Amino acid sequence: MQTPTAIAPTAQTICGVLRGIDVLSAGQLLHIYKGIPYAAPPVGPLRWRAPQPVAPWSGVRDALQFGPDCPQTPNARLRAPSQSEDCLYLNVWAPAGAATGSLPVMVWVHGGGFERGSGSDLASDGAAMAAQGVVVVSFNYRAGLFGFLAHPALSQESEHGVSGNYGLLDQIAALKWVQANIAAFGGDPQRVTAFGVSAGSASIALLLTSPMGQGLFRQAILHSPGAARPLATLAEAEKAALALGDDIVALRELNVSALLPKTSLLSPKVRGLTTPRVLRPIRDGWLLPEDERPVLKSGRIHPMPLIVGSNADEGSMLIKTWPADDLAQYQSLVDTNFGDVAQQAMRVYPAGEDSEARLRVGEMFADTQFNYGTRLLADAMARKEPRTWRYLFLRRRPNQKDGPHHAEEVPHVFGTYAEAAPGEAADFNGVDDEVSAVMMKAWVAFARNSDPNTAGVPHWAAYDPSQENYLGFGDTALPAQGWRKTQLDFLDWFYDRKFPL
Repeated sequence: MQTPTAIAPTAQTICGVLRGIDVLSAGQLLHIYKGIPYAAPPVGPLRWRAPQPVAPWSGVRDALQFGPDCPQTPNARLRAPSQSEDCLYLNVWAPAGAATGSLPVMVWVHGGGFERGSGSDLASDGAAMAAQGVVVVSFNYRAGLFGFLAHPALSQESEHGVSGNYGLLDQIAALKWVQANIAAFGGDPQRVTAFGVSAGSASIALLLTSPMGQGLFRQAILHSPGAARPLATLAEAEKAALALGDDIVALRELNVSALLPKTSLLSPKVRGLTTPRVLRPIRDGWLLPEDERPVLKSGRIHPMPLIVGSNADEGSMLIKTWPADDLAQYQSLVDTNFGDVAQQAMRVYPAGEDSEARLRVGEMFADTQFNYGTRLLADAMARKEPRTWRYLFLRRRPNQKDGPHHAEEVPHVFGTYAEAAPGEAADFNGVDDEVSAVMMKAWVAFARNSDPNTAGVPHWAAYDPSQENYLGFGDTALPAQGWRKTQLDFLDWFYDRKFPL
């Protein structure tokens, strides 16, 4: 429960003084600052350009409400008052009374398939976690066409000869803001944990393999990272972007309501499971010089303490609208994604009846989009850094018939599992209280000590690639190993064959 007080705290940043609010959360007084600009508004001539510095301000700037979300399909769980291209803002939850630079920092990178999402998401509210003695930061970055459009004309404008990846550059700018400013909020810039979900953790994984990712954070927690998928090349993304037209001046002049619907031209409803997507980070030869997979396989990941994991049912909700109702549709999807080894794929993902088709597609989606990258990241990091841990989230809510689905561990980590958005029914009980308490303790302990093991957390053994061991967070926390090993071994063979190292 959060209770605002009458006190108005202030903080001095490089660009000026901020005024926030004080809130009591779980008996801990917190200073909360929302809507802090970390880059100049990327509007007008700054649309589709790298983030630019914030202009300093005089006097005291109010930081009392979330900044606008990047334009996207509305979502009741996002609490920002509006949507706008002017969206590069972050939020800080900090325990009151902390000495300058004394506390570990946890920087959350939101998910949303690189097309949506927000640092204002109800599920990732930082108050309960900050009450445990850490500084929590969340932020927005440009998404969809605003954040990841590569175009030949944009590449011609660039001093690096590239385009796209603007949303990833925003994330780097936000992490640099943390390095420069977080001490004023009580945070230690030398103890920053980057953590995120889905596209957010995929972004962190990319930074772990990019030369430009060094020095931005000390350690990471990756929830269901969409990692180690083939990346589109700059040339592929530029060619696809011509579906929007070749006149970049005209495209820059389009208002948001005219540009946003064009997303569908670059984002098909049924994504390729083993083929690149263009409206997400791409291999541009500068920020991302190469695919993640060869970097991870060759041990060139930036070594640091790591937690990485996924959910038991990552795929079923995300393929609900896909044509996967019978064996013919299933066979077509497998043929499209696995080509001349489609029959081998069918043996690993067998379906003998129409009723099994959608189940197998959901599993195939989960493995190609999330589970494979999770294991590969754990393997690669454990070989460089013994402080590597893997988890699997297994807890189903009381009224849940399947799952847990993609990103459903996030509210347990943040302690927001009891918070329902408008129109949602609350679905939790005392078991969720216990699961959330254990996960939050482990995550905060990791941020503090680079180790999730602490009082109140069952022993969590470090990851061993030869065992593929993990801690399962279900109704209780239990160790296990070999999650979907047969299927992930097949995918590793497939990628070795398709993309020889």
